[in-house]
Formats: sequence, structure tokens, C-alpha cells
Amino acid sequence: MQLEVLHDTEYHYLPAVRTAQHLAHLCPRDTPFQTRLAHTLQIEPLPARQLVSTDSFGNSRCHVEVDTPHDRLLVRARSLVSTAKRPAVATSLAWEDVRERMRYHRLSRFDAASEFLFSSPYVPRHDDLLAYARTSFTARRPLHQAALDLMERIHREFEYAPQTTDASTPALDALAQRRGVCQDFAHVMIGAMRSLGLSARYVSGYLLTEPAPGEPRLIGADASHAWVSVYLPPKDVGAKGHWWDLDPTNQRPVGEDYVTLAYGRDFSDLSPLRGVIQGGGSQHHLSVAVTVREIDAID
Repeated sequence: MQLEVLHDTEYHYLPAVRTAQHLAHLCPRDTPFQTRLAHTLQIEPLPARQLVSTDSFGNSRCHVEVDTPHDRLLVRARSLVSTAKRPAVATSLAWEDVRERMRYHRLSRFDAASEFLFSSPYVPRHDDLLAYARTSFTARRPLHQAALDLMERIHREFEYAPQTTDASTPALDALAQRRGVCQDFAHVMIGAMRSLGLSARYVSGYLLTEPAPGEPRLIGADASHAWVSVYLPPKDVGAKGHWWDLDPTNQRPVGEDYVTLAYGRDFSDLSPLRGVIQGGGSQHHLSVAVTVREIDAID
């Protein structure tokens, strides 16, 4: 499937901003199930400097500096990716065995997935998250079955309610409220798994705006989306494990109708656009518009 992503972010400031520096995570990454075919970033006013680099997680990011006064900032990202179907998970180790495998042992082989075991700015390892996870992670249950059950419980027990949380809402607050948006659902699921000693990471991206004929419209289309990637170690020590993506907002494994932008510990690593401005005032307006469509559907 070839998907085109159009992502517009526009700020209006009153009074005008004198200078600004921004960091954008808006370029889709290459994965085993996704290939980036094209990407452009249009910025108005024209930046004085624009530098593309790679962060510690392998995501592409763009540093932008605007050194002229402006009362409007437009960041327009256009991307084209090719996505593939992902195989279903049929079996996995019991979650307790995975936890033991991920623990540090002297002279044990290093597994890069272990960096996603620990607390992060928005997602602590906490007894409340551990208690919530226990219902799904019963004794000797295969990890993939327990993760699916946790995903389904979050979808069933949490209310999707925009404007009840914001970008800085911690996972514990979302857990207590039992409401939020895709970012909050992902944070709760990640925190629950990490509190058990399991690796899970935060994924930012998009959903196909128009579903296939006969399929329900998914929550998160027409906006940035977020979901969870669960690490499934290999059964044989020394072999290569893999990451399995689950979307608690829509209660489904991630498929070829998703576009992956970036992954990290939580939202704080992957904000689509953040920055520091000099000047301006308390009056500013933000608008974001996202469209994802199949390339065959483009006239």
C-alpha cells in the first residue's frame, strides 16, 4: 500500500514573535514494514537555518531557526511511504520468562530493547500501573496474549475524550481519570508493561483517513496518532526478537494502513513540533490538519 501524508501545523501570534527555534519529528522512518519514498518540509517564513539529524532512537528530526519577526508560522510536511502487511503473532514466551530474560544478569548478552524497560518523563514504573496490569498478566500467560488483553481492557475501560488531557498529562493521571486520547492510552499501556519489567515503547504516526469499504472509521484519523510497540524476545537465547505494534485506542494490531513517524520512550521524545520563541505574547492560535490517503486515490 502506498500512502501520502499531508500534515499542516500553523501558528498565529499576537504580537509578533521576533525569533524562534523549533524541532520537528515529521519525517516517517524506514521500518521492516515501511519504506519512505519521499519527504518534504515547507516552512514559512523561510528559516535562516534548517538542519536534519538523527536522534538517539534512529528517528529523523529537523532543527529550524527563524530569525525574522513573524506573526504566522506554517510547517507543512508531505510524505509518501510504502507499507506492507505485518504477520500475526501466533506464539510467545510466558510473560514471566520474558521479564526474567530482560533482567540484568552478570555477563548476560545485551539486548537493545532493555532501554525501554525504565521510567521516562511521562511514564513512571508505579504500583498503580502494576496493579492495573495484573488482571491481564496472569500466571504463565503468553506475553502476546496478555498484551492483547491489556490493550482490549484499556479500549473498553477508558473513555476517548479530547480536551480532557493535554500533551503533558502523565500516565498516572490518565489512569486515574480513565479517559484521554491516543497518547494517554499508549502511555498507560506502556507504563503498565514496564511496571511488570517488560519492554514497551511509544510510537507516533498516522492512520489512513478513509477506511476500506465496509470497515469502521478509526479513531485518530485526520490527526497525529500514537500507539504501543511491545518487545517479544526470541525463544532461543541469541536469536533476534521483534517488536509488535498494538493500538489500544482502536483495539487492534497495527496494520498496513498505519504510517510510522518515530518511536521513543514516551511523547516527550517525539513531539511532532516543539520550540522556543522570543517575543510574542499570551495570544496565539494553533491549528493542525492531517490527511492520509492511498496514492491510487489521488487524482
